[in-house]
Amino acid sequence: MTRVLDIVTAVIRDEAGLMLLVRKRGTSTFMKPGGKRDAGEDDLTTLARELEEELGCRLVSADLLGHFSAPAANETGFTVQSATYLTTVEGDIAPRAEIEEIVWIDPAAPGDLRLAPLLAEQVLPALLESA
Repeated sequence: MTRVLDIVTAVIRDEAGLMLLVRKRGTSTFMKPGGKRDAGEDDLTTLARELEEELGCRLVSADLLGHFSAPAANETGFTVQSATYLTTVEGDIAPRAEIEEIVWIDPAAPGDLRLAPLLAEQVLPALLESA
């Protein structure tokens, strides 16, 4: 039986349309910023907390892109289910907490980075379709 990780993630884009990805310490896979809900949190409360903790930025607005599911990138035997939001943030973005590295990619041509299955197989196609 597969175990499920229920998370909330953000699509953050800059003025040029590049998308922010993060890599957690001790891993090699890039993914969207976000994380698991704390008890009693709704999606936007979780997202605001995670963005502040991981990147030091403040959530300004969020519109649901969709709900997605795929094998977890860093937890063998888990499936990740994500509510993914198109977001606007403010503040200086920098790696904090468990985030070791950030990169900005072109969603239409992400290059040769190792991407989380959820991002590569579902979120990027949905993002490009919505553009």
